[in-house]
Amino acid sequence: MNRSFNKGLLVLFVLLMSSKLSFSQETLFEFGTSRSMEAVLSGAKVKDTPLKWVNVNTTKETWKLMKDGTLSNTGLPIGVIRSAKQYENFILHVEWKHMEAGGNSGVFAWSGAKPVGTNPLPDGVEIQMLDLEWVDLNLRNGVRPPIAYVHGELFGVQGVSTVADNPRGDRSKSIENRVKGKGEWNTYDVVCVDGVIKLSVNGKFVNGISKSSQKKGYLCLESEGAQIFYRNLKVIELAPGVTSAAETAALLP
Repeated sequence: MNRSFNKGLLVLFVLLMSSKLSFSQETLFEFGTSRSMEAVLSGAKVKDTPLKWVNVNTTKETWKLMKDGTLSNTGLPIGVIRSAKQYENFILHVEWKHMEAGGNSGVFAWSGAKPVGTNPLPDGVEIQMLDLEWVDLNLRNGVRPPIAYVHGELFGVQGVSTVADNPRGDRSKSIENRVKGKGEWNTYDVVCVDGVIKLSVNGKFVNGISKSSQKKGYLCLESEGAQIFYRNLKVIELAPGVTSAAETAALLP
């Protein structure tokens, strides 16, 4: 074989291997809906838009959409799925319940939806969903961690910075514990506007962050080692703000 042919085979091999190692970007399913605030206020009978979810670095077996519209997440492998489009200013409603003691999961807002370095999770602002028993199962030198860990913490991750309303280090903790235990449904209403997030847990606003360094990006649902169920996910899109390219996550195919 001549050298140019050998070089061509090498390039083809590298391309094939890189495609196998790259993270999947396939649409897995539709779950939840979105509509604009204008549509909400007009009262017009306009159909909501189904939300499409794209696999980033989980598997088809990680997620199962039930006949009643509930979405099951096994928690393995650790990673995320992302919304097909980016969101800037919006209201998110989602209901969730853990099925395992100490279960861990969450939603990422304003995310770039790509793993950072060796970490399988992306950047963005994490809206924590942690079972109440996590603190009992994760003693530190025999000392029980504070309950602040589990009731709706908000924090920037993987290079995204925020200012906490109720600081616990770099994170913001809820001022009142309103999370229910495993097997019970919890309701989050999340208002995201111009780098500010306010979180309502089971009917009361108890936490928030401001000055997020990234304020437009994808929504991500997290798989983090434990089974969790989601239902009634709805997004109401609000008017855009003055958001620079530096404050916006890169667009993905």
